[in-house]
Amino acid sequence: MAILIDRDTRLIVQGLTGSEGRFHGLRNRDYGTKLVAGVTPGKGGQDVDGVPVFDTVVEAREQTGANVSLVFVPARFAADAIYEACDAGIESIVCISEHVPAHDMLRLYAYLRLRGTTLVGPNCPGVLSPGKANAGIMPAAIFREGDVGLVSRSGTLTYQIGHELAGLGLGNSTVVGIGGDPIVGSSFVDILARFEADPETERIVLVGEIGGDEEEKAARYVAEHMTKPVFAYIAGFSAPPGKTMGHAGAIISGSSGTAQAKKAALEAVGISVGTTPSEVAALVAG
Repeated sequence: MAILIDRDTRLIVQGLTGSEGRFHGLRNRDYGTKLVAGVTPGKGGQDVDGVPVFDTVVEAREQTGANVSLVFVPARFAADAIYEACDAGIESIVCISEHVPAHDMLRLYAYLRLRGTTLVGPNCPGVLSPGKANAGIMPAAIFREGDVGLVSRSGTLTYQIGHELAGLGLGNSTVVGIGGDPIVGSSFVDILARFEADPETERIVLVGEIGGDEEEKAARYVAEHMTKPVFAYIAGFSAPPGKTMGHAGAIISGSSGTAQAKKAALEAVGISVGTTPSEVAALVAG
């Protein structure tokens, strides 16, 4: 079953005619994802390696039955692209674009929530359901199909932990990179709730990092609502005190938001926290 994307996903790429959209869109298709259309205003009627391009998301959805959009457009146009996909009735939107202004995301967040549209990102690696579909930039070949749900604020650490799990013979139901910006469309709690309801997910790995309080919120949610075992890794134990580093969301205020504080909050509710990606994988393997 997986979450967010599966074998029934019909994907469009907003920005398929651009170099990044084309490269990753066709990679997703080669993986087995049903890439049904691209959308670039003013380029309707063209195609990208046989994939039809439409001027609007409405046209693309009406012609192809698309239900997921992958956004590969410049940051200044990303918000408009997401609004367009939402208004066209797309169920889930994955925004890879970086540097989307925070004030754009504030408005988008409320708009999408009111309409029941799911957004993953921006500034994220996307969503992968191994063996089923890929919507993003993840190196799908290093992941295996399995029963471990993986949700992460970091892109490269997502790949590393997926690789470590595969090396121990474990695989993933779905891998979700929620993005490292201060305001993103889906939180740890949103994705944990989906994994809890997914019959193909038996256990979950949460990959956090310094800054913000999303991991602490996740800890409270796990304590109150989760029945499946959750494991965690927090990046940033070696971050020098007072130094700003990493994603825009990795901002520490006083003692709040440190790796140590997050580890303590997670362990307080029974979540095992590894100090390296390989240690996390070993904890999951038992």
